[in-house]
Amino acid sequence: MLEEEYQPRRKPPVVVKPVIEQEQAFEYTIRPATAGDLPAVREIYNHYVMNSTVTFDEKAMTLASMRKKFATTERLGQPFIVAESPRGQILGYAYVTPWKEKAAYRFTVENSIYLGPAATGKGLGKALLEELIVRSKAAGIKEIIAVIADKGADASIQMHKNFGFKQIGHMGKVGFKFGRWLGTVLLQKSLK
Repeated sequence: MLEEEYQPRRKPPVVVKPVIEQEQAFEYTIRPATAGDLPAVREIYNHYVMNSTVTFDEKAMTLASMRKKFATTERLGQPFIVAESPRGQILGYAYVTPWKEKAAYRFTVENSIYLGPAATGKGLGKALLEELIVRSKAAGIKEIIAVIADKGADASIQMHKNFGFKQIGHMGKVGFKFGRWLGTVLLQKSLK
């Protein structure tokens, strides 16, 4: 072949590398809840009422009921905290309520922790529980009881155990939701 018969070498196509967006850090601030947070708190809770067995409630909670719960925690000086994103969105919440109404139980509470669906699996539940324990101790609480569904809440049970909660009981088939029987696991932590 003659030199003039050679075709110029083709250039390979330019490969455009996809731009990989850096995932933003999951940021939040934990602070005491306010009455203005309650609509968002109720929305998070009602998600679990309608879509899971982690709560045995079957009907959506009203804002009036949530306000009553909040007022009780305020009156008793018990912690009710929220995790808020930098944009002001409530990502999750935690609080304690009296374990029983009788006066002798006044130093014992039951805890509740709920996360917005987009905030799960990022360590927020752990942060809320840690802060809730610190604030409960500061409020003079001596015992915290966790009542957790025995189906579908393994991560919550393990998280509580990681914070020193000890399993003190299991009640089988005490709730019926979504056409099936459910039990509860009881865990307890002493605040010394």
